[in-house]
Amino acid sequence: MSQQKRKGRSSGFQDFRSECRDADLEDEFIPTQTPSQVQKNLEKRSPDQVNLKVGELVQYFLVRDQKKLPIKRADIIKNVVKEYKDVYPEILLRAKKTLQEVFGFQLVEIDTKNHVYLLINRLERVEGDEMKMTDDTAKLGLLTVILSLIFMKGNTIKESAVWEMLRQLRIEPGQRHDLFGDVKKLVTDEFVKQKYLEYNKIPHTDPMEYEFQWGVRALKETSKMRILEFVSKIQQRDSKYWESQYQDAQQPMPSSSQVPSSQASRQSMGSSQGAKRKI
Repeated sequence: MSQQKRKGRSSGFQDFRSECRDADLEDEFIPTQTPSQVQKNLEKRSPDQVNLKVGELVQYFLVRDQKKLPIKRADIIKNVVKEYKDVYPEILLRAKKTLQEVFGFQLVEIDTKNHVYLLINRLERVEGDEMKMTDDTAKLGLLTVILSLIFMKGNTIKESAVWEMLRQLRIEPGQRHDLFGDVKKLVTDEFVKQKYLEYNKIPHTDPMEYEFQWGVRALKETSKMRILEFVSKIQQRDSKYWESQYQDAQQPMPSSSQVPSSQASRQSMGSSQGAKRKI
């Protein structure tokens, strides 16, 4: 047998072993879990860590989708879910909802035998008074997440809290992102120039700190109730669960001439922030 033939057979054998390892991983997955078993397993897990895994999986799908390649369940478990595979169905379900509700992508299983997925863009171009930023659905999703955080935390939020939230989604403000590019510039410059966000200095802070509020375009193109309904879908709760936010969302939206300045808004809202439920 020539060396070339031996090499070819060896390469084929290595591929076969790799496929076997993937198959073993699939067998290890616990394929017959019932919803009640998954729920019991969830009770043994840290909610924060499960949410972190959901964020990691969303990020994993978005990054892999850039190459438009199919995504195997075995790779998901190996690279993201890891030791949390006993609650994989719930992690996948939450990630699927986030991909659809936030980024406008539908996760489709194209091979039910080998569990292979694709991301399909299902977000229609928004019309009327909806946010119509651009066809860049990923940026629109990121903006929606930030607007939600601002509203749920009392309509004003420190810059550091926004960056911390993005890190939970595996988005580092100081690093270039495959989808968003320079994330910090996108949030503090592009969204601000487009009037979706206000970005202001906080008086009497040393070193200087900044805060975010909704901009006039956000106030005109969406509503607090719509954002609250969005949060309710993600959190799987009734919108009335957040009593203060629900009451706030029912108030008439101000006109552009009535939009408060950052300082005046901070003074008028400061007394009510303590009563708001955490998300």
